[in-house]
Amino acid sequence: MGKDIPTKAGQAYASARENQYVRRLIEDEELRDSLAAAYFSGRKAYDRVTTSRAGVADSVTNDRKVKRELKNATDALKDATERLREPKRKSHPFRNLLAVGLLTGGLVLVFSETARKTLLDTVFGAEEEFVYTSTTASDGAPQTNGTPVSD
Repeated sequence: MGKDIPTKAGQAYASARENQYVRRLIEDEELRDSLAAAYFSGRKAYDRVTTSRAGVADSVTNDRKVKRELKNATDALKDATERLREPKRKSHPFRNLLAVGLLTGGLVLVFSETARKTLLDTVFGAEEEFVYTSTTASDGAPQTNGTPVSD
């Protein structure tokens, strides 16, 4: 066979390598442990049910050890399915609250003149009313460039 024609084993390898679930199974030790625990618990329950003198239905409903092993198997399978799913993004409630607060505060400042004035007064101090008074003596005659105007 030539190099251009991939073998079935090569195709299977490439397909398995591209499969996200297979990759997770290979990389995630806890996932493998969960699946193994589910298998062994299920196997113990099955062995106990098949060797029991009572019927299968009676063993499953009345035997505490069978119930415990089945519960262990289901818990391990639940854990395995959660690990197989896409990882959830961590929630950041404080950061989200901060972002909403900043956005709300910005909108309030944009649309409320009194809020802007209050913020500016708080940050930079209250505005002082400025009344202009001339420091030059006025003798009652109008001046132009410092020289009295004569009539």
